[in-house]
Amino acid sequence: MLIDEFLPEYDFEETHDIRIGARAPDVYAKLMDVDFSESVIVKWLLRLRGMSSEGVTIRNLRKFRFETLGEVANKELLMGLAGRFWTPWGDLQMINAENFKAFDKKGYAKAVWNFSLDGSGDETHLKTETRIRCLDAASRKSFGFYWTFIQPFSGLIRMEMLRMIKRRVEN
Repeated sequence: MLIDEFLPEYDFEETHDIRIGARAPDVYAKLMDVDFSESVIVKWLLRLRGMSSEGVTIRNLRKFRFETLGEVANKELLMGLAGRFWTPWGDLQMINAENFKAFDKKGYAKAVWNFSLDGSGDETHLKTETRIRCLDAASRKSFGFYWTFIQPFSGLIRMEMLRMIKRRVEN
């Protein structure tokens, strides 16, 4: 999987999954276009973090500095970013698929977030996984403190995204 290729070692991880009554290509197509800002939960939590909460789709996550690191159509989409996530504005760094693996700036962390699909017949198992690698002991400590408070909300956003995709595909 792409996530293993780009961030095989990590300090923090979170996964969520859902089963959807549809073929993987149909799920993947909807995954890319669902407007997550239609969810009051997602909109409220993004605003709380000081982020734009309008027109939030996987296709336009670049406005949040997420970069697509790799894609295997109908199987996996991997996005990443690097910064000091525990600071007010995140001090996000310029990364892309070419320089992400080599990024090793002390005091920072890098994160990957994927959606993976495993389809058999008319059912697809859609999973999202987030991994964070802190690049030194100080960043690990700072991120760990931050993660204690933000993780439940991060998980809530991801679970809501999965439910929204399921509703769109199955309706």
